Amino acid sequence: MIVPGGGISLDGQSWTACRPGFFLPVRVLSRLFRRLFLEKLVAAHAAGRLQFLGAHAKLADRDAFAQYLASSRGVEWVVYSKRPFGGPEAVLAYLSRYTHRVAISNSRLLACDNDGVAFKYKDYRAKGAPAKSHAAR
Repeated sequence: MIVPGGGISLDGQSWTACRPGFFLPVRVLSRLFRRLFLEKLVAAHAAGRLQFLGAHAKLADRDAFAQYLASSRGVEWVVYSKRPFGGPEAVLAYLSRYTHRVAISNSRLLACDNDGVAFKYKDYRAKGAPAKSHAAR
């Protein structure tokens, strides 16, 4: 997430920059992020929007999931916070490095036709397993 260091003035005509150190200390930000992330994760679980496979299938149970998350609440999370960008051009340059990245490289493509795309991938959950293929339609 990119948080701007200021905002549009009340009259909507200019940018008003925040004072130095405007946001939150990193430790406070880390704890806030941890709380909000875990709340949303619990809500997604309660709504049935999470899927657990293999050895993690037991986490589909509400109590098992709550117990699993309990350990995450007691440890410090690290939020990476960096100094402000040099202006709008620097923000665009930073974002462009991510928005124009290729999701599936050509070397992973196996076939492509009007019905779909087939590509190979590595399942990192299966130790030492060879690359698998997948057809997306």
